[in-house]
Parts: sequence; structure tokens; C-alpha cells
Amino acid sequence: MKKTDYRDMWVYIEHDGKKIHPVSLELCSEARKLCEASGDALAAVIVNDLPQEELDKVLEAGVEKLIFVSGEGYETFSVDAYTHLFTELCKKYMPSAVFVGGTIAGRDFAPRFACRLLTGCTSDATQLIYNEKTGDIEFVEPAVGGKMMAVITVPELRPQVGTIRPGTFKYQPSGRREHEIIRERIGFPVDQIRTKVLSFTAEDLDDSLNIADAEVIVCVGSGIKGADALPRYRKLASLLNGKVGCTRPVFDRGILPFKLVIGQSGVVVKPKLYLAFGVSGAVNHVTGITDSDKVVAVNKDPDAAIFHYCDYGIVGDMDEICDLMIGHLEAKKTEDAS
Repeated sequence: MKKTDYRDMWVYIEHDGKKIHPVSLELCSEARKLCEASGDALAAVIVNDLPQEELDKVLEAGVEKLIFVSGEGYETFSVDAYTHLFTELCKKYMPSAVFVGGTIAGRDFAPRFACRLLTGCTSDATQLIYNEKTGDIEFVEPAVGGKMMAVITVPELRPQVGTIRPGTFKYQPSGRREHEIIRERIGFPVDQIRTKVLSFTAEDLDDSLNIADAEVIVCVGSGIKGADALPRYRKLASLLNGKVGCTRPVFDRGILPFKLVIGQSGVVVKPKLYLAFGVSGAVNHVTGITDSDKVVAVNKDPDAAIFHYCDYGIVGDMDEICDLMIGHLEAKKTEDAS
């Protein structure tokens, strides 16, 4: 296998027929940077049709090729059909890299088609770097429970396949470029699909559990005494028009639900203000907050690692500091009302 025979970087555009999943646009923006360094063209792979306004978002990310795929077997998502589709498509066009959003669907079919192509698949990378000397992409991600950062490469095989967790990167439109449109028809026999959708009911979402787009987050870490201490942090978040989040140990103790976990094992957030109370600062948590505009950390341990990652640090009891903040905000609110 000659690596130089493989060209272009692909992003799978996940959508429901009406809207593109945000992770696909985030990946287009990040892959655009890699293509600038490597000289590859950026291609978007789209299964079935999309409204023009959604296609415009893809093109604004600097995509140079749109690969539309149609055929039987894609009425609903199927691991069997999508695995076959990407296997055949990659064999024909030989891309250098394929990026897939780390959604439930993406994590399911990406490693399967990578395995069929006898190449590697990296999951949940938090950083993508193009190595100009080797021509390889370096997938950087926390390892050993967040105690170290691992750099994973696929030095001999192609394509380089990776799934990236939603929210890891930002969608940053770079402007339209001249683009080529490619249409492929790759069907998959419906009778060979081993699963069938019997019914679908939209999830009844509690908006307080959707913290990915929150502009203010009050995060509680392992320093919290228990569930009885939560009301003060919820009150602080309410006064700041924000939401409450937590670290993995808080979920493990049964204090808050998993959807509020921030970090490598949870969600990646990009708030304007991130308040960390009793958070130790483990790498697997910090990787989820690196794009926060301002980080304020409160911890009674002056040597806590979180102080290396914050803009402002306060050494003290987390409950006492929270109560002081609440008192100040309530007094300011009263003052403004008078």
C-alpha cells in the first residue's frame, strides 16, 4: 500500500433529512484546517437529500467536494447498509482520512467499515494534528483514566478513520470554495438488513439536562458533600441564567444524572463562564472545558490541579463561597430593582 495513492479527507454528514447534526459541521471546520496543511481536498459524504439551506452550511465550511449517495436500504439508519456504503465508497475513491461524528450511529458503523478496509479507527479524539513529516494524522486523546494524553496514528494503512465526540470542535465557516458534485448509487438489499425499526417516539427532553450549549455552567465536583448540598448550586446557576453540570465521580455517587457529566466520558462544553466547585482538575474532565471563555475554580486544596486551568482561582470551602456568590448576586438584583 502506498499512502500517497490516497487523497482527500472525508466528513460524513449525519442528518435526519431536515437538519444536519452539529458534530458534522464541527468536523468540516476542523478537517478544513487539516486539509490546508496536507494539501488534500475536503469532501462531504451525504446519504440521501438535504434542504439547500443545510447544504449551504456545509459549503460555508470550505468543502470542495459533495459526494451524494442514494440507493435502497437508507430509508432509516442501518449499521449494515452504512457499513457497506462506506466500504464500497472508500474502495472506489481511496480517501486519506474519513471523519465520523461520535454519535450512537457513528460509533456503531465507523469501526465496522474500517475493519472491512483492514485499517484502524480511533475514537473520541480531542485534538487532530497533521504531521507534515509523516503525512499522518495524530489523534490525541486522554488515556489511563485521564492520567495521560495518548497520540494515536495509523502510520501504514489508509484511510485513517476516526470518530469525534460532538462539541469537541467549533463550527467556524471559512467561506465557500469552488466545489465538485459527485453522485453515487450504492444500494444495500433491504432483506439483508438485520435490524428493523418497529416504532419511533421522540425523547421527552428535560432542558435542564441539555448543557452542551449553555452559556453559563456551575459544575460540582467530588468535593460536594452530597445531594443535600445541590440546591445552593442550582440557585447560583439560576441567578446566572445558567445550568448545573458535574464531574464523573458525582454521577458515580448517584448525585446527578449522567447527561450532566462534563469531560471525556460525558459532554464537551463551551460556555462563556464556567464555575468549578470542588473539581480536582483531572485531565479527563478538563478536556471537556478547554474552549470555555472564562473558568473560575473554587477548591479548598491550594494545590488542586484545576488551578492550572482556570482564569480565576479561589481557595476556600465550596459551599461557603457559593453562598457568598448567591448573596452578592441577590443584593445586586435588589439594588438594580430599586
